[in-house]
Order: sequence, then structure tokens, then C-alpha cells
Amino acid sequence: MSMFTSFDINASGLTAQRYRMDIISENVANANTTRTKDGTPYVRKVVTFAEKGGQTPFSRVLNHSMDKYSGEGVRVAGVYEDQVTEMNMVYDPAHPDADENGYVTYPNVNIITEMTNLIDATRSYEANATAFNASKSMALKGLELNK
Repeated sequence: MSMFTSFDINASGLTAQRYRMDIISENVANANTTRTKDGTPYVRKVVTFAEKGGQTPFSRVLNHSMDKYSGEGVRVAGVYEDQVTEMNMVYDPAHPDADENGYVTYPNVNIITEMTNLIDATRSYEANATAFNASKSMALKGLELNK
């Protein structure tokens, strides 16, 4: 394991959490969007992570030359629409998007959940930044010892 592996791992964590914060911000911004381009209400998005470079031992040996720059850490596995949480139905017959019964379908975005997720992502980002700075300090200290 090289000295720079810890930098790669922390940088991947920083990038993944920043992307997660972007998606959470999109969810909050669209919390009241009842009509998107396709005419349906906005659906909450969820980010999933996966291990970066997670291969079987055989494929790791086989793809060693191509895998040399992937490093370790985390990557964004995908962004998915939340199909589990139900949409919010609000009675508002005056709204232009109300159905024949007077109900408007609002996105399945819960601001409290999103803010909790945002705090979690922020704390994870800060933890990766702290670990990155600690690794940087150790590397600098190592360079000072060689003087």
C-alpha cells in the first residue's frame, strides 16, 4: 500500500459525499414540484454507494494493468428514484394540478428526512477531510524526518 492510497480513499469519500449533498439539495429544491417535464410530480432521489475497485481475486490479477488507477475507497453506484415512500396527497381543488377529486399529488420528499441526510453527508464529508489532512500531516512529517 503506497503513501498516496489514503489520499485516494479520502478523496473518493469527499467526492461521493459532495455528490450526495447535491442530490439532497435537488430533493429539497423540488419538494413542492407537482409537475416535471413529463407531467408527473417530482420523485425523491436516493444515492447509493459501493466499494471502489471491488473485484474478485481472479479478475484483479487478470485486470491488474487496467485496475492500477482505480484505487480503493467508495464510488457512487447509482442514483435511484425512491419508489418505496408514498407520494403526498393534499386536498386543494383550486390547484391547477388537482385531480377530479380535488387532490394534488406532491413529491415524496420529507424535508426533515432530507435535512437529517444532509447533516449525515456533511459529517461524513468533514470526517474524510479530517482524515485527508491527517494523512497529509503524516506525509509532511515524514519528509521533514529526511532532512
